[in-house]
Amino acid sequence: MSWLIQLLINAAVLLLLSYIHPGVKIKNYGTAIGVALVIGLLNATVGFLLRLPLNIVTLGLLSFFVRLLVTAVIIRLTDKLFSGFELRSFTTALVVAVVLAAVGTILSFF
Repeated sequence: MSWLIQLLINAAVLLLLSYIHPGVKIKNYGTAIGVALVIGLLNATVGFLLRLPLNIVTLGLLSFFVRLLVTAVIIRLTDKLFSGFELRSFTTALVVAVVLAAVGTILSFF
């Protein structure tokens, strides 16, 4: 059940970011839920495959930055998959990744 709550919160954060940040556009909350679901699924599968060699190369010393970079790439890829989700640049995807990471960290304490 907690993954469902986290999915809904991530969707709400994405929708809130679309109101605050001019580089993020989301059509509606349903699209935000779909985007949050796809980001989560891609991050768990493709993200792991991308992070593993990068963490080996950096000996795990830069794992936080590798995770943010890979998450931003996955968010940018999700932008291409959804017509109701639009990001202006890779920098915007990086901002979204940082905000989602911060919210996930805060939620992990509860």
